[in-house]
Amino acid sequence: MSEIEITTLEIPLALSAEGSDDFTAATVLRNETDEVLLHYPELAFDPAVSLVSQQPSAFEERRMLVARDQERIVGRGDYSTTVGEDADTAWIEAYVHPDYRRRCIGARLLAELETVARDAGKRKVHVYVSSLPSEGARLDSPTGFGAVPRDGAGTQFLLAQQYSFEQVERVSRLPLPIAGLHSLVDDAIKRCSRDYAVHEWVGLCPKQWRDDLALLYTRMSTDEPSAGLEPPEDVWTAARVVDHDERELASGVTTVYAAIEHVASGDLVAYTALTVPVQAERAVLQDNTIVLSEHRGHRLGNLLKVLNLAHLERVAPGHPSVITYNAEENRHMLSVNEAVGFVPIGYEGAWKKELR
Repeated sequence: MSEIEITTLEIPLALSAEGSDDFTAATVLRNETDEVLLHYPELAFDPAVSLVSQQPSAFEERRMLVARDQERIVGRGDYSTTVGEDADTAWIEAYVHPDYRRRCIGARLLAELETVARDAGKRKVHVYVSSLPSEGARLDSPTGFGAVPRDGAGTQFLLAQQYSFEQVERVSRLPLPIAGLHSLVDDAIKRCSRDYAVHEWVGLCPKQWRDDLALLYTRMSTDEPSAGLEPPEDVWTAARVVDHDERELASGVTTVYAAIEHVASGDLVAYTALTVPVQAERAVLQDNTIVLSEHRGHRLGNLLKVLNLAHLERVAPGHPSVITYNAEENRHMLSVNEAVGFVPIGYEGAWKKELR
């Protein structure tokens, strides 16, 4: 049996550059392991899109490790964190090819990623592990909402690595196209107060809304239910919004937005985004949806959701579904999604480890 070597993967600048074959192989590996867990090939990652997100940034730090059996990549570890004095958290992930499990590769990758985080002065790491709905023994979330399979490989692995289970996110799927969508939009608009106006755009955020969108991104990090994960405030600026949008455009994906303006103040107080892959056979991903707490209670979340789904239908039709992730305790947003037609297809357990 050959020795498995773990090294840092140097990220190429383009898929045509030297080293790009390894990056593509690492992306394929992630897709293969995700498919084993969720059985939804429409969630597969595109190497070209992933490559852009891995490029150096003034706002985020990323690193990728790979485990090799000679020349073959059989494992992958991802590290990401935000930049700033309060950025005390890193998000890490480990993937191991099904043929190479139970050889301690996952534990080695996780340990290496924890070392990267610790050396960078991080206080804790978060890990998310997917699972299918299960009828077997369950490990209930400490929030009181949701559970993961107690005997699942991911659950047992993270317990053995001394991680604490903190939260469950529901993975939901909405088949496209949506019957009666335009009636849903009309009804939502009729219910909307005249205190608010709706806006739509694709790709680059209009200059007039960049500061407002930066605030909404920032509030996502503090207002979203996070149980005991204690994520740091992730501060966005107009410059970071531009950087994000330009990266999305460079990757080839289309991002479809709907936002709501509070007319009296002229500020955006809510927004949602859908990320549309190039390949028609792949799912659209529901990105953030947020209504500022001081403007809740006006059915703005429902309006945003159906408005942007109609926007998607106009500018990028033909995809099989929309996939979204929501904390199980976020009953309001789950109800909004269920009313449109989202159904659960899986769950993600959120785990935490204190490093110091």
